[in-house]
Amino acid sequence: MGRAKSVFIGLLPMLMLGQLGLAVARMVRDGPGAMWLAVAAQAVIVAGFFAVLMAVRRWARVSGAMVWLTAAVGGLGAATVVAGWGDVSGDGLGDGVLAAGSGASTFALWLAYVFWYSRLDREESALLTVGQKLPAFDLREVDGTIVPSASFEGRSTLLMFYRGNWCPLCMAQIKEIAAGYRELADRGVEVVLVSPQSEAHTESLAARFDAPFRFLVDRDLAAAKKLKIAAPGGTPMGMQVFGYEWDTVLPTVVITDAEGTILFADQTDNYRHRPEPETFLRVLDDAE
Repeated sequence: MGRAKSVFIGLLPMLMLGQLGLAVARMVRDGPGAMWLAVAAQAVIVAGFFAVLMAVRRWARVSGAMVWLTAAVGGLGAATVVAGWGDVSGDGLGDGVLAAGSGASTFALWLAYVFWYSRLDREESALLTVGQKLPAFDLREVDGTIVPSASFEGRSTLLMFYRGNWCPLCMAQIKEIAAGYRELADRGVEVVLVSPQSEAHTESLAARFDAPFRFLVDRDLAAAKKLKIAAPGGTPMGMQVFGYEWDTVLPTVVITDAEGTILFADQTDNYRHRPEPETFLRVLDDAE
């Protein structure tokens, strides 16, 4: 299922750009009309959503069903079907069917993104249960130095497994943590950010933040597999061109105390749902 979702999310923006190009070409040929304007607007909304998400990288979470966007995409899809049906006559048969099909398929693809792709289909790892000891595993510094999980003991640790620099919500979540780092530091917390991406990508990310985080590498997903939070085929198709592997990790946040006991574990089942920074502070304060 992971590879199917990877292909889906890799193709979806391109399909939307193709739909927009088709609509523009028809309007250039025949002049603006409600049918193709609706098709174009629908493509702009969906493609624009992903473009803004990737470019801005400010939102660490996006609401469940995204009601307003879903209503807009669905409404425009219905408009294209109605307009296309009305155009099914004479020479307009081809364009009417094409426009109606574009509108309906785009809405179906959007629903697939919201309710299928966004869900991670994960089973919560019993190894990350609150109250038990964090299992032993090894990570690596960007220079290759091995970092055993036991080295986190001695102070509270916020351990975040993120998918990679390519994931806009992961990047936004890291920015949130960086913005509130002082509050975590005042509570004696060490922030450890872990990804299976390459050392070069990890080093590049670390250079963006003026906060004493530890950016570690989970080479070959060894730790993720041990903790049962690996996501085979979870990287979008196309990102491999930029040096990312097909396999990644399921977004996971764990907080441990100075003895290595798990105080909090978020194993989200929707990549668009992430815990608020205030949640981390509340957990830490309650543990005192």
